[in-house]
Amino acid sequence: MTEQPTATYRTESDSMGDKQIPSNVYYGIQTLRAIENFPISGIKPLSTYVDACVLIKKATAIANGELGCIPQDISQAIVQAADEILAGKLRDQFVVDVYQAGAGTSHHMNVNEVLSNRALEIMGDEKGNYKRVSPNDHVNYGQSTNDVIPTAIRIGGLLALEKTLLPALSKAVATLESKATEFQDIVKSGRTHMQDAVPVRLGETFRAWAQILREHTLRIQTASADLTSLGLGGSAVGTGLNTHPEYCQKVAEILSTLIDKPLKPATHLMAAMQSMSPFVNVSGSLRNLAQDCVKMSHDLRLMDSGPKTGLKEIQLPPVQPGSSIMPGKYNPVMAEMTSMVCFQVMGYDSAIALCAQAGQLELNVMMPLIAYNLIHSIEILGNTISALSTKCLAKIEAKGDRCLAYAEGSLALVTALNTHIGYLNAAAVAKESLETGKSLRQIVLERGLMSAEDLAKVLDLEKMSAMPTYSAK
Repeated sequence: MTEQPTATYRTESDSMGDKQIPSNVYYGIQTLRAIENFPISGIKPLSTYVDACVLIKKATAIANGELGCIPQDISQAIVQAADEILAGKLRDQFVVDVYQAGAGTSHHMNVNEVLSNRALEIMGDEKGNYKRVSPNDHVNYGQSTNDVIPTAIRIGGLLALEKTLLPALSKAVATLESKATEFQDIVKSGRTHMQDAVPVRLGETFRAWAQILREHTLRIQTASADLTSLGLGGSAVGTGLNTHPEYCQKVAEILSTLIDKPLKPATHLMAAMQSMSPFVNVSGSLRNLAQDCVKMSHDLRLMDSGPKTGLKEIQLPPVQPGSSIMPGKYNPVMAEMTSMVCFQVMGYDSAIALCAQAGQLELNVMMPLIAYNLIHSIEILGNTISALSTKCLAKIEAKGDRCLAYAEGSLALVTALNTHIGYLNAAAVAKESLETGKSLRQIVLERGLMSAEDLAKVLDLEKMSAMPTYSAK
């Protein structure tokens, strides 16, 4: 049997005493205390959130080095450590549960300690020698959890939107527009109150969805503009204690360059640190999108229902067997998944709203949950819409004959007769058709209400289902 190597430890100290830290880990004593205190969910920080925090630490190290607040060699080592993490190294060192100390101090110190210990190695020193590179005095110079974490939520939100949700929405709009063109000549029955309504074009159903997503994109972009105003530099309570006079502006400029976004210091740092309203605003726009995505996913399932006993106006692509007992069954799983994700986003939004009002005085201590819920909402919505576009929307097939049969058999066609025979006559025709099974055309002609030629013009499905055109003003 191979003999296992003996584990080695280093001793670290904080204001509460000493602890033995495994020699191979890059986090330190405050992270270890958080691991011990919060064995809650097993959910670790999102990768995008870690990126956001590390980008802030890189920007602050550059700014503090250039301003002479920390030695240049330490600044450079912190920046190199940050770049390594952003490239994918040491990702397993960010270990604090999402449900942790208020405001995010536990996660914040986790980031500070990992950067400090890696910077020590880069400088040829040993992990834990915080007299040379300190998590607090160097990595965190001029900063506080109270201004770093709300800034990290902003940066994380912007990164997630740029990488996942906005590209997914753009892709979905293009896919829906393509299907709208493909299905433009297919007439189907409209439905209101789950009952027959006047005919519509199947293509316009898809074009309407594309427009809905376009408008949601604009709402989300408008809401996310709030994320570009930073409270970073406010330090503990918004007064900028222990920061260089030029730090606030400089660090915003450096972060702007790092993420290629027009960031700026907030007009009032204390306000930016206390109020969670930008996150509520963005989350609300995500909830709004999720609600329409649920409606769309439900419509897809209804239109695909069957294959023998439902509407079956469209065929969603089968992507996996649908039953463990019924052979040959395929379910609308991509649409079902979409609804589940959207319900989760709505739940996250409710939690964010509760967190936002739960701050007291100079600090909102619920920021860790806001950070996770907001960034996760953006990412799962983006991933969902992307998957729905690729595996469902792009491969939908129309059942044109079935659509036309429903449209021609709909009693709602009688609506087109209103202006020719009057509402009451039209209602009587519809009632007789339903009771006798005779067609609307037959009854109108039998009653002598219109000529066959005029009736054919009025009940032209192509004309009835055409969308009006408006000139732009």
